[in-house]
Amino acid sequence: MNTTRLVVAGASGRMGRALVRAAHAAEGIDLVGATEREGAATLGADAGDLAGLGPLGVTLVADIGAALAGADVVVDFTAPAASVALAATAAEHGVAHVIGTTGFSAEDEASIVRSAGQTAIVKSGNMSLGVNLLAVLVERAAAALGPDLFDIEVLEMHHRHKVDAPSGTALLLGEAAARGRRVALDEASVRVRDGQTGPRPEGSIGFATLRGGSVVGEHHVILAGDGERIELTHRAEDRSLFARGAIRAVAWAKGRPPGLYSMRDVLGL
Repeated sequence: MNTTRLVVAGASGRMGRALVRAAHAAEGIDLVGATEREGAATLGADAGDLAGLGPLGVTLVADIGAALAGADVVVDFTAPAASVALAATAAEHGVAHVIGTTGFSAEDEASIVRSAGQTAIVKSGNMSLGVNLLAVLVERAAAALGPDLFDIEVLEMHHRHKVDAPSGTALLLGEAAARGRRVALDEASVRVRDGQTGPRPEGSIGFATLRGGSVVGEHHVILAGDGERIELTHRAEDRSLFARGAIRAVAWAKGRPPGLYSMRDVLGL
């Protein structure tokens, strides 16, 4: 079997450990490298030990360039600044990059697009099959049920430690709704309501954010009309589902031409 040589960035974090476990369980994936930020206490540890698998012979290092030598793909659920820098380094080494990080600025997004001119990058606010199928349904529903009849609201809840809002998944679903309505999300979205806001603008796409406890991820897209309401919902119960989706993207990305891809491309949606 032709294997895909994989590096996991941020391998000692919660998602990093889940990615190591998912890679170990997947056929055709060979974990050849693991990284952590400079100064991390886990540098020098074995990625398998940290993931609860026992030693795999893959030691966590801070030198990204060294880790990428001989790799096909790097997968990354870290932080925006780290992901942007890693995208540039992966492009220099001709290594495909799977990005599950969220919370990017417009400048960050532009930098990732530039890196995608040199290597394949798969980037998604959510790597799960269910969420990406939900996005397709949201787009179709938004197209079929016009703004004169149905209002769209996106409600999301995550654990207390999540640092960006709305979540990358909520924005992915909002983008799907905007595509269905053939509008720009930046122009249609309403992120904050407080005080005397006045009537809801027709065609707007609202976002509501909840944070608390240990919630892995819950998203609701509500299409509210006069006398009826449609709710499309996804609940993530275990973050391993994101890791499994990311490993699927890893296998797909190997050997792809340069470009910026999404999970829709990976899943054929």
